[in-house]
Amino acid sequence: MIRISCKNERFTYDMYHIVKSFLPDAEISQKVDPEQELLIEMTAEEEPDLEEQACDKKVRWTFFHCREAEIADISEKREQKRYINKKLYRTLVKKTGEEHAWGNMTGVRPTKMIMERLEEGSSEEEIIRYMHDTYVVSEKKAMLGIEIAKREKAQLDKLDYENGYSLYIGIPFCPTTCSYCSFTSYPVAKWQNRMDEYVDALLKELAFIAEVSKEKHLNAIYMGGGTPTTLSAQQMDRVLSFLEEHFSFEHLKEYTIEAGRPDSITEDKLRVIRKYGVGRISINPQTMQQKTLDVIGRRHTVEDVVRIFHLARELGFDNINMDLIAGLPGEHPEEMEDTLRQIKELAPDSLTVHALAMKHGSRLTRERAASAEKQNYKQMARELEEMIDMARKAAGEIGLYPYYLYRQKNIAGNFENVGYAKVDKAGIYNILIMEEKQSIVAAGAGASTKVVLPYEIPAPGSKNGRMTNLIRIENVRDVGEYISRIDEMIERKGEWLWH
Repeated sequence: MIRISCKNERFTYDMYHIVKSFLPDAEISQKVDPEQELLIEMTAEEEPDLEEQACDKKVRWTFFHCREAEIADISEKREQKRYINKKLYRTLVKKTGEEHAWGNMTGVRPTKMIMERLEEGSSEEEIIRYMHDTYVVSEKKAMLGIEIAKREKAQLDKLDYENGYSLYIGIPFCPTTCSYCSFTSYPVAKWQNRMDEYVDALLKELAFIAEVSKEKHLNAIYMGGGTPTTLSAQQMDRVLSFLEEHFSFEHLKEYTIEAGRPDSITEDKLRVIRKYGVGRISINPQTMQQKTLDVIGRRHTVEDVVRIFHLARELGFDNINMDLIAGLPGEHPEEMEDTLRQIKELAPDSLTVHALAMKHGSRLTRERAASAEKQNYKQMARELEEMIDMARKAAGEIGLYPYYLYRQKNIAGNFENVGYAKVDKAGIYNILIMEEKQSIVAAGAGASTKVVLPYEIPAPGSKNGRMTNLIRIENVRDVGEYISRIDEMIERKGEWLWH
């Protein structure tokens, strides 16, 4: 058990996640005590990953602390946090013998800060130095971030931030729930009788968005989930025909449907998608190892992936993305090498490679927590790094270049997810969701709208006077509630959209 005690609650989030990145299995408790003497104190019972104790019973000891006097000469609160984060990171490196390529970064959007510095005119050398001095990021990862930020900037420069927006459409149903997944999704078999009701509510919300956005320029449409192809061909036709009738596509630069799981994709559905001019689809195997597919709860076969991919090509789809996850249960570099060999034979137009994150609430996380077998996270991190490098090389061999990057919590080794694409096939929406430079209006259960304002306002609900130019509007996650409360979801959007 590790206990984190802070005098000020603004330090708790980063403290927790930095410790967790080194000690994924550790049980961590946190408290805020304005009366305590130390600004931050972390204590632990005897913990093999931190320090050996020559005694029979557990002993509580302080392994990290910070006094207010240490940051007294640092005026900016942000710089105070950075000082403390770096100090904690170096303490954990010394105690565990591990280093992380992304250093002490806890944010999911490293390219966003790199993009800001490129726009300010900073040189590559200045950015590399800043990333290392501020977050202890390695030169290799800083260079990757710069390479991707430059490609992102080339795509984003084509967009009109002020008058443009993107549209996300959420279909929160899946054939089954994969063991590693914690996203809000619902078994389609249990909701089959209410799917039409869901589509009715969705179209009502989309009608409102279309009406209030008619003076804006729609730049990108992304239908995700869940699994959008859990909709029947008829239901898919309803949604896509509605979009065509109610929205102007004059300024549309990208139209994506994350078709997703091969066990939900049929020829009829692909023909409907093709009929309405959708240019980009995803067919996501996650792995090309059948034994792993069975373990994680996927119902498709490796042969299904190949068959559906070739069918999509025959129907004229020339921008197909595939997703892979490095580090799935039972997989090692040998399995990744074989998966990449098969992916190269298919030659998708883009490839997104995720490092497995142990997401809170996923079945896989619960199973590992209940297992008596201790996880060797150092070994997992070494293998993940090898698999990520293998994927980068394989992508380059079929002409795919890194174009967007994001990070998740609870990845062994604190690694990243990277999207690779042909030069003219980079996913604009994927870049927008990471860089937060343009408003994304979202419809559907659990969908999150992000309104980017041209000015800053006091952050809603903030207790410390924080300012923001980004407003989030969350739809309820539960499908039944979404259907019954659709008018409330519409009213929420009306409070912020384009005011």
